[in-house]
Amino acid sequence: MTSQQGSDQQQDHQINALSREQCHAARLARDARFDGRFYTGVLSTCIYCRPVCPARAPHEHNVRYFQSAAAAEQYGLRPCLRCRPELAPAARGDLPAELARLLARIDRGELADGTLAELAAEAGISERTLRRQFEQHLGASPKQVEQTRRLLLAKRLLTETRLPITDIAFAAGFASIRRFNDAWLNAYGLAPRTLRQQEGDAEPTDNPTAKDRGATLTLQLPYRPPYNVAAMLAFYRLRAIPRLERVDDAVYERRYLVGDQVALVRISQGKGHSLQLTVHDLPLAALPDLLYRVRRMWDLDADMQRIGDHLGQDPLLGRLQARWPGVRLPGGWDEYEVMLRAIVGQQVSVKGAITILGRLVARTEAQFGVAQLPTPAQLCKLNLDGIGMPGSRIRTLRGVAQALACGEITLTTASDEQLLALPGIGPWTVAYWRLRCGLDTDAFPASDLVLQKALGGGSKLPVQEVLTQSATWQPWRAYAASWLWHAMSETPALLTDPASNDVQTDNEQQEITP
Repeated sequence: MTSQQGSDQQQDHQINALSREQCHAARLARDARFDGRFYTGVLSTCIYCRPVCPARAPHEHNVRYFQSAAAAEQYGLRPCLRCRPELAPAARGDLPAELARLLARIDRGELADGTLAELAAEAGISERTLRRQFEQHLGASPKQVEQTRRLLLAKRLLTETRLPITDIAFAAGFASIRRFNDAWLNAYGLAPRTLRQQEGDAEPTDNPTAKDRGATLTLQLPYRPPYNVAAMLAFYRLRAIPRLERVDDAVYERRYLVGDQVALVRISQGKGHSLQLTVHDLPLAALPDLLYRVRRMWDLDADMQRIGDHLGQDPLLGRLQARWPGVRLPGGWDEYEVMLRAIVGQQVSVKGAITILGRLVARTEAQFGVAQLPTPAQLCKLNLDGIGMPGSRIRTLRGVAQALACGEITLTTASDEQLLALPGIGPWTVAYWRLRCGLDTDAFPASDLVLQKALGGGSKLPVQEVLTQSATWQPWRAYAASWLWHAMSETPALLTDPASNDVQTDNEQQEITP
C-alpha cells in the first residue's frame, strides 16, 4: 500500500457515519438504501460511482470512499456513465441542521446568483466557519459543491433531454457557454457534445425558438426505497386546490407561475426507484428551483432506513412501519403556501379548507388576472368578504401577508418567536408549518387532537403526556407524526378502540388540515 493509499483509507474511514466496512458491504450488495450516502472512487480508472453501480465491483485496494460527489470531483475523479452519480438522492441526515439547510439552498441554485458571504450571514455564522463545515462534513469546498451541482445538472440534461447545449449551460447556472465548456472540459476531459454522442444522441441540428425550447422536459427523480407513492398521492388528492392542482390515482399535476409564464408540472411513478417529473413551458433558469421544490415536497431525499431503525424501536411505531413501509412526510409547494394552508385550515375540515383555498385562487384571478394563490402583496388588497372564514382568521391571514410584504419576516429564516408574535399564530400552527415545509424533522404538534387520540388509545391524551411519550422519537418526531396520522386515516383500529372514535368538532384542532 502506498502512503497516498494509506492516507486515503484513513481519511475515508468514516463517511457520513458509515465505516469503510459498511461502505464496502453496501457497494458489493448494490444496496439501494445507501444510494447517495457515499460515493465509491475507483482510483485505477479515475471514476466515481454510486453504491448501486451495475458495473463489475472493483478491488477494495483500488477504492476510496467519498462523502459527496463534490469531494470525488475535487479529488480529480469523473462521474460514472453507467450509474450516473447525478441521479443519486441527497444525503443530509448526518449533517448539522444549519449546514443541511444551506446545502439545500445551494441545490436550489441560490449560490449561482448570490455569494457565500450572503448565505453565511443569513445563517448567522461566519464565512470561515461555513467553509470549515463544508470541508469537514462534505469533504469539499463550497465552490466545488456549487461547481459539481452545475456540472451534474448539465450532465442530466445532456443525457435525458434534447435541449441544445447552450440552453443546458444556462439552465445549469453557467453565465456563458464559454464558461460551461471550460468547466466541463477541465472536470471531465471531453467536450459536452462528445458525451451526448457517446450516449447515442446527437446535438439537435434545428434552431428552436425561445417559445419552443424546453416546451416539454422529462426527468427521473430517484429515491431510496422503500417509498409508498400511493400514500403520497392519496394525501395530495385529498388536499388538491381547485384550478391550481389536479390529482388522481397515478398523477399529481399543478400549474406553476414563473414570472409571466405558466408551467404545467406533473409527477408520477417513474422507472425503478424514482418518480418521473414532466414539465411543460418552464423557463429553463427556473429548473434548479423546481427540482428543489419537487424533491422537498415529495420527500425524495429521506433516509428511511435510518429513520425506521430509530423509530422502529418503539413498539407502536414499529407496528406501523411493518404495516405501511415507506410512508414519508408529505410536504408543501413552498413555505408561503404551507402557511396559507395551515391558517385557512385551522379548526375546519379538509374539505372546508380546500373550498376556501379554491375561493382564494378564484378571487385572485378575478381581481389580479392570474389563477393562483395570492402573493402577500395581493392578499393585503384582496377582497375577502364572504369567503367563508371568521374575522379572526381573516385578520391572521392579512397580518402574515403584511409582515411578509413589508419585509418584517422572511419565512425561510423566521424563528418560532417571530412567528408566534403574529396574531392568530400559535404553537400548533408553527409546528405543523415547519413539519410540512420539511424545515425540521423533529417538528411535532403535540396539541394535535388526532395525535392525542392516536397515542391515548382513542382518548384525548394530555399534551404533556404526548410530549413525554414522543421524547424518545427525537430527532424524527415529524415522521412519527406522519405515520400516526396515516394510520388514523387508514386503519384507526390499530391505534384506538373504534368505539372511542367520536366525531371531531370544528373547535378542535385536527391534523387533516391541508
